[in-house]
Amino acid sequence: MELHGLHGQVVRRIGESLASDEMRAGEVIRLEDVQERYGVSRTVAREAVRVLESKRVVTSRPRVGITVRPTAEWNLYDPQVIRWRLASPFRSTQLRELAELRAAVEPSAAALAAVSASPDTRNTLVELAREMESIAHSDDIQGFIAADLAFHRALLNASGNGMFAQLSEVTEELLVARRDLPLMPDRVDADAVRRHTEAAEAISGGRPEDAARCVRAIVDCAHHEVEQLLAYPAGDAAEQGPGKQGQGPGHGHPV
Repeated sequence: MELHGLHGQVVRRIGESLASDEMRAGEVIRLEDVQERYGVSRTVAREAVRVLESKRVVTSRPRVGITVRPTAEWNLYDPQVIRWRLASPFRSTQLRELAELRAAVEPSAAALAAVSASPDTRNTLVELAREMESIAHSDDIQGFIAADLAFHRALLNASGNGMFAQLSEVTEELLVARRDLPLMPDRVDADAVRRHTEAAEAISGGRPEDAARCVRAIVDCAHHEVEQLLAYPAGDAAEQGPGKQGQGPGHGHPV
């Protein structure tokens, strides 16, 4: 959950500095330094540090100060930490890690859903896939992103695995990042939308292997597209040369 208020702003600014390696592991700062740098009271600075400790990005000890922890010790599943990393110069690493996480989890979630989901849940997935298809024809990218988020959240919930379901907030950050960075194409790929419908129908029909295969194709295509968009940022499609634009960022895969 994004924090608001003054201490939330301080948390975000410190977090982004940490993710950008402006403050490195082992570096020690004082509470007074936080107060002075961000122009806040001791109470606000202390609350910001408390939040950072809860995310495991720093430790705070009396007579030692606030120590930056190594990235490997951070709560890398915290959505706000993910946003800090996506806003950093190392965003490609975070994007790839998110894509790899989804590739490991979502096909299994689809297979489980095909076996154990309730009839109502199966129908919901089919309806969400059809909604995606309808919105895709309207070129409403924002509406499409919302529908895509709803589909993948429902998919993870449909697995019946509570730990998979709680990953939905984490994996959704990939979609949000593609919108905000921006890493979304101008048009949605019709084949990719069709795969969502096929996945929903496989789950509805109780075909776990087909469901897993369809979802794996979705996440693999989305990962490939992100790699292309990182290689050819917006506005660089012309540099790919004649006849290549259709292979680049112009045709988008929903994720």
